Amino acid sequence: MGTLPSASMLRSLAFDRRVCVAANRWGERRAVGVFFGAISRLGNGLFWYALMLALVALDGWRGLLAAAHMAATGLAALLLYRLLKQHTRRPRPFHTCPGVIAHVPPLDEFSFPSGHTLQAVGFTVVALAWYPLLAPPLLAFTALVAASRVILGLHYPSDVLAAVGIGGALGALSLWLVHAVSAFA
Repeated sequence: MGTLPSASMLRSLAFDRRVCVAANRWGERRAVGVFFGAISRLGNGLFWYALMLALVALDGWRGLLAAAHMAATGLAALLLYRLLKQHTRRPRPFHTCPGVIAHVPPLDEFSFPSGHTLQAVGFTVVALAWYPLLAPPLLAFTALVAASRVILGLHYPSDVLAAVGIGGALGALSLWLVHAVSAFA
C-alpha cells in the first residue's frame, strides 16, 4: 500500500500547478508564444549543432574536441532523460491542469524531466568549460529554453528545475570523466 503525500508535498504540487497555469497564460500573447516557440525549436538541437559546427570552424582541433565532448554529453543526456521519462511517466500539464494548453506539439508523451532543459544545461556546462567567454549568450539561451518549456504548457516548473539539476550534474560528471581520462593518458 502506498503512502499518502504530506501536506508540504501537496502545497508544493499546488504551487507547481499555479505557476504552470500563470506562465502558460502569459504564453497566450501572440508575440510571447511566437518567441518562445522559436526558442523551443532552436532548443530541439539546431542551436547546439550550429554551435558545435562553429566551434570546429573557428577553433580547429580544439573546437572539434569541445564539440565531440558536447556531443557525447548530449547523447548521455538523451539516454538518461528517455530512461527517466519511461519510468516516471508524469503526464504533461496540458493533460492534467485545467486552463493549460500546449502552444506547440510535444516531442514525446511525458513531462518529467524536461529534455530540452536537461540537454541545454549539459551542453552549456561543457561548452563553458572549454569557452568561458561564451557564458553570457549560452546562459541566456539556456534560461530561455527552460522558461519556454513551462510557458508553452509542456512542462511543470518542477520538471524544469529537476532537469537543471540533472543536466548540471551530467555536465559536471562529463568534465570529471574527461579530466580523469586525460590524467591517465
